[in-house]
Amino acid sequence: MKSFKKYYTIAAPPEDVYLALTNPLTIHLWSGEEAEMSTEPGSEFSLWEGSIVGKNISFEENKMIVQQWYFGDQAEESIVTIKLHTAGSGTSVELRHINIPDADYDDIVDGWNTIYFGALQEFYEE
Repeated sequence: MKSFKKYYTIAAPPEDVYLALTNPLTIHLWSGEEAEMSTEPGSEFSLWEGSIVGKNISFEENKMIVQQWYFGDQAEESIVTIKLHTAGSGTSVELRHINIPDADYDDIVDGWNTIYFGALQEFYEE
């Protein structure tokens, strides 16, 4: 198992970034894909036509999202923590993803950098 931590800068305030990560309609706007998402702890979510599925653990509005991502039958839970910090007129996003299966690590890191936060950065730069 591996872990990944990175900071991203988004040209939007934390309130907008939080909404972009938690509201299915807003997720669809920047990702181009249908999303199942709720801010109800314990609810399940699905992004990118089921490419990413898991369970929402906790939320702190406009500040933090904690999720469990599913990777089949693995002993340790794969936990994603996203923290949002005001940075000038935008947001510094602190991402921490732990217990990523070794075989999935490169694809997950590429996904975070290009498909997930890369797409979100492009959306707010337009």
